[in-house]
Amino acid sequence: MNQELEKQSLQAQFEHLLQENNLHVMRTFLDDQNISEIADLIYENPDHEAKIVANMSINRAAAVFKILDVSRQKDIINELPSYKTAELLNELPPDDRTDFLEELPKNVIRDLIKLLNTEERKITLAMLGYPEDSVGRLMTPDYVYVYPFNTIEQVLNTIRKVGKNRETIDVVYVVNREGELLDDLRIRDIILASPDKKIEELMDERIVALNVHDDQEHASEVFKMNNRVALPVTDDNNILLGIVTIDDMFWVANEEFSEDIQKIGGTEALDEPYLDTPLFKLVRKRAGWLIVLFLSELLTATAMAYFNDEITKATVLAMFIPLIMSSGGNSGSQASTLVIQAMAVGDITLADWWRVMRREIMSGILLGSILGIIGFARICIWHFLMHYGIIEDLYKEHWFLIAVSVGISLIGVVLWGTLTGSMLPIVLKKLGADPAVSSAPFVATLVDVTGIVIYFSIAYFFLEGILL
Repeated sequence: MNQELEKQSLQAQFEHLLQENNLHVMRTFLDDQNISEIADLIYENPDHEAKIVANMSINRAAAVFKILDVSRQKDIINELPSYKTAELLNELPPDDRTDFLEELPKNVIRDLIKLLNTEERKITLAMLGYPEDSVGRLMTPDYVYVYPFNTIEQVLNTIRKVGKNRETIDVVYVVNREGELLDDLRIRDIILASPDKKIEELMDERIVALNVHDDQEHASEVFKMNNRVALPVTDDNNILLGIVTIDDMFWVANEEFSEDIQKIGGTEALDEPYLDTPLFKLVRKRAGWLIVLFLSELLTATAMAYFNDEITKATVLAMFIPLIMSSGGNSGSQASTLVIQAMAVGDITLADWWRVMRREIMSGILLGSILGIIGFARICIWHFLMHYGIIEDLYKEHWFLIAVSVGISLIGVVLWGTLTGSMLPIVLKKLGADPAVSSAPFVATLVDVTGIVIYFSIAYFFLEGILL
């Protein structure tokens, strides 16, 4: 409640300053707020977003700009005058600037790069030259490095001299004259050391580094396993090129999570926020998977046509087709979602496929048995209600065999669904594809087809010569 009142108060003050149109007072007001509060103001006042950014000190404007979503960033750049855009882009950290530029059309990137100063242009072009989704796109060259022969006093002087313009000074990197990475040292170890001690005396050479061509998702895993606030980035010759910080990993993790959730839902990942995605682009992203799923469901119709004679002879069996199909599809969707999530956070690797299969075989049998017992009990209860004339008799004298057929079919279909749902993401990962592509709708559709075959095969076994 207090936060809401504070937001309302902030909005009222901003509207008052807009009416007064005193730019000096507005600048002081905006520079006194937290960057998250300024971001809220921008979202609440889309007609004045560029004015808000333009009337802040440039370092504060850059800090706000980099936490906005891409669509809002594009709007602001479109409205800012060229000189202000140049100031803003030059002030942005290289990794955040590159992250923004890669979302733009090539002709726009070319125009904006011309606004950068020589040094920043060189850095940006180098970073844009790395593959998309690689660590090279995330890294920043703003780090502190020293040499093994430097004393602690010399290192502290270096930090005082250049540290203000660096991404972080929590970690200091040790390189040789050729620029090869030798070690990284935490600032705490440096501060606590004697001033005349040399850096080489603190080095243990237990370093964790990323390659510039590593996938960003892999980088996220390395951060998680090593509990670091920053990691160095090297080329194939171990030359230190830059660093990646933990805040970059938060953005990567959020983007990967959003992408996986969209894929699991049976659609291509969106490049922009949902409301900012053009309608026809949104339809195109969704239509592909819908067509694939529709064509897959045609196989279900084919399977049912194959068993058409059995359905004609025993129409009572058709009553349970939705039950069988949905149970198999639901169990497959559950398994695929659990396995995809476990793979995403590193709980499961390709080497664990047999352990996963064993667990899902047991899970499938137990879950199928639970549903099978419920299905069996449902038919039994219905039969006795029919026997006493409470409801119409549908199962006749073959009720027990029908109940057994449905119960065992549920065990078979649920077992098949869990196996399919759990193994498909692992197979896709082995083939180099994204496991999230094995979306819940895709698994459900696949299990639907096989569920029909399993159901009628079991029914034929028990009811051959009786109903079939």
